[in-house]
Amino acid sequence: MTRILRGKSRFRKPDPEDDLTVETDMLEAEVSSTSSGTGSQFDDDATAYGSSGDPYADVRDRMETLAASDKAQFALRSSDSEHLHTEPQIPLFIAYTVYMSYAVLIIIGHIRDFLALVFKNGRYIRKETGFPSDERDSFAPLLKSWEHFYTRRLYTRVQDCFNRPIASNPGAHIDVVERCSYDQQKSMKVLGSLDNLENDAQRQEYRQGEYFVESENGSAVRRCVNLGSYNYLGFADDWQVSCAKEVKASLDNLAVSTSSCRNEYGTSSIHRQVEKTVARFLGKEDALVLNMGFNTNATTIPALVGRGDLIISDELNHTSIVNGARASGAAIRIFRHNDTSNLEVILRDAIIKGRPRTRRPWNKILVVVEGIYSMEGEYCDLRNVVRVCKKYGAYVYLDEAHSIGAMGPTGRGCAEYTGVDTADIDIVMGTFTKSFGGMGGYIAASKETIAFLRQRCAGSVYHNSLSPVVCQQVLTSFKVIMGEDGTTIGKQKLQALRDNSNYCRMRLQEMGLQVLGHYDSPIMPVMLYNPCKISAFSRECLKRGVAVVVVGFPAVPILMSRARFCISAGHTREDLDRALKEIDEIADICNLRYARSMFG
Repeated sequence: MTRILRGKSRFRKPDPEDDLTVETDMLEAEVSSTSSGTGSQFDDDATAYGSSGDPYADVRDRMETLAASDKAQFALRSSDSEHLHTEPQIPLFIAYTVYMSYAVLIIIGHIRDFLALVFKNGRYIRKETGFPSDERDSFAPLLKSWEHFYTRRLYTRVQDCFNRPIASNPGAHIDVVERCSYDQQKSMKVLGSLDNLENDAQRQEYRQGEYFVESENGSAVRRCVNLGSYNYLGFADDWQVSCAKEVKASLDNLAVSTSSCRNEYGTSSIHRQVEKTVARFLGKEDALVLNMGFNTNATTIPALVGRGDLIISDELNHTSIVNGARASGAAIRIFRHNDTSNLEVILRDAIIKGRPRTRRPWNKILVVVEGIYSMEGEYCDLRNVVRVCKKYGAYVYLDEAHSIGAMGPTGRGCAEYTGVDTADIDIVMGTFTKSFGGMGGYIAASKETIAFLRQRCAGSVYHNSLSPVVCQQVLTSFKVIMGEDGTTIGKQKLQALRDNSNYCRMRLQEMGLQVLGHYDSPIMPVMLYNPCKISAFSRECLKRGVAVVVVGFPAVPILMSRARFCISAGHTREDLDRALKEIDEIADICNLRYARSMFG
């Protein structure tokens, strides 16, 4: 199936006449709206902001100027301009202290393991259970590796900052369930009722807490401003108004599960409706919906490429892309993040040299990029990626998981934002878990490609199909975004997300925090660097009623620990101002102002 992606020749000589197809009218309209300083992607302020007016009128001009500057530099830059990547240069002092912190933790961990072995006493000494696996002469240790040591001696120290359960919908405000540990954080348990505390003094301390509430079942929870969930368009906040009626009504006719895969009895009329809506929304011929966003990449890429093919992947692509590429059996090359000059060098070299040893030409070359990089908050230099791929006849695979519904005047993602015609993108992937308030993912491409994937993609052939009720949620949210529900809620959501994101980014930068990413992106990573600051920042935020996500090694490089804020259309300016006030105080406590000084 080497010709399934596109009908033209796989590789061809560079053609100076062959340039990127751009939707000129759309691009000019968007540039004028973002650079005019009038403050809106939409001409009618009443439509964009509703009856309450512009909540950011006092900072509108500055926000629009900063957003237009970033867009010109990173989304609309010319092919001959210098590569710009905003990853911070790590000062020697920060690198030294981070490595020293990890060295101390590792040394102490090995000492504790040695003492536990000598004295036969410790949290991780295995107790005799009577199972055959206790016979060490017959069974090799199941868990004995660096990963297990890292989990025991480093991760458990900060595991209270991760896997926090919630007791509410993931809207602009979220109820985080209180947990406690009785074994020095080897395990975490839900506190439950305050009656489970040891004494009245502890109960009184909780009840006097500013953010303490009780859930419906009486469990102790902390009500926080939510800066961690992928609730980009705020459907978790107004679901009862925007989606509930149609989704609840679908339960009268549809099952919660089809109990089958797509190729057997798992395809219903509503699955086809979702696929047709996705294809129409993106301007593609057809689409395929799958049950899991991660598996959409992990099972589609191996179906598209295999032995004799080459994948060229951005160095910061998501793990699902990495897993899919490795499972495919294709050769893999990595290009520097968002560096299309480096991409062109690798493409040219691959075409000239061909496959290793045999020098035979590659069957096909697939270039894989993301619309918004989820750990960086940066959008892809898509215009130049497509230009280079068209020049050398390589296929383009675009992951729009975080950008679909969150970027562009009408929410059509990075392609719309950068002015790239989706006809120039061979495979468009996205998920319904972020902007649409659902689950699952999709692939949009030509009819021939989708027909091929229905038979060859493991996510379609073997995995249980997407729940029909979730399909209805996706359809309803599409109607809202496209304005087909007869309201302007979709436009207001898109404008609110953009404004909230740009305001939050601007304020974080004013604090002197080192913020990665670009304006108009709803993802804001703030650098923490030191592993000790991961737990300190997360705990201080939770104490002050702000729910955040912190990220450390191995999810990011060892020197690049960070907090990641995800902004929503459901946030109000008051929500963001309160959270920013708390973050400003925590920045002083944890010494996080790295944009001003290497000492924070």
